[in-house]
Amino acid sequence: MRKDIKVIYFDLFFTLIKPKNNAFRNENDVLGITEEEWERYAEDKELYRRRALGKVKNPDKIIDDILAKMKIKVSQQQKKEILSLREERYKRALIEVEPKVLKVLDNLKARGKKLCLISNADVIDVMHWHESPLKDLFDETIFSYEVGYIKPQLEIYLRALEKMKVDPESSIFIGDGGADELKGAKMLGINTALTVYLLKRDIKQHNAIKKYADYYIEDFEDINNIL
Repeated sequence: MRKDIKVIYFDLFFTLIKPKNNAFRNENDVLGITEEEWERYAEDKELYRRRALGKVKNPDKIIDDILAKMKIKVSQQQKKEILSLREERYKRALIEVEPKVLKVLDNLKARGKKLCLISNADVIDVMHWHESPLKDLFDETIFSYEVGYIKPQLEIYLRALEKMKVDPESSIFIGDGGADELKGAKMLGINTALTVYLLKRDIKQHNAIKKYADYYIEDFEDINNIL
């Protein structure tokens, strides 16, 4: 057990929460396309980077940019519904946090650990953060769209270290490994842990990410055995 760890940095999506589609209607349904087609454009690397860096902070503009990339003409009512469905999906993810996750975080806090969130997120993703049961468990939050840096850029980790007033060696970053986040943390000497609790990747991706992890978390409660 690492009793020397004072600060724990957590990724948000697919580490603490997992956005899930509505059982009845989602953004793709408004356009009459498949979920895969919608995600291909909605998660387009260029568009995602712009909004995650905070270069686009207007929710309506985010939807407009996705639709422009798709070259699909839609009515204002359809745009409004798409935005509403997207907001609701992320709101639901932020509010309906697994009890196990909350229990582990609460336990870490009770043992005197400081918690800081480092998330690649746009303005829609975390619009309802203030309503999440996670909010009061974190001492600090760093959202990429607010600071203008995204993981694995070193600046976002440096900002986190500065905010928490801690040396890299006395901290650990826990995440699912997306966006090379473990590699970025490792480059600054921050301890790292890969969690597969909410997201299991194919073996090739998994092994590429795992080489940057000092610790491996299969069940979220495994964190209690590490820290």
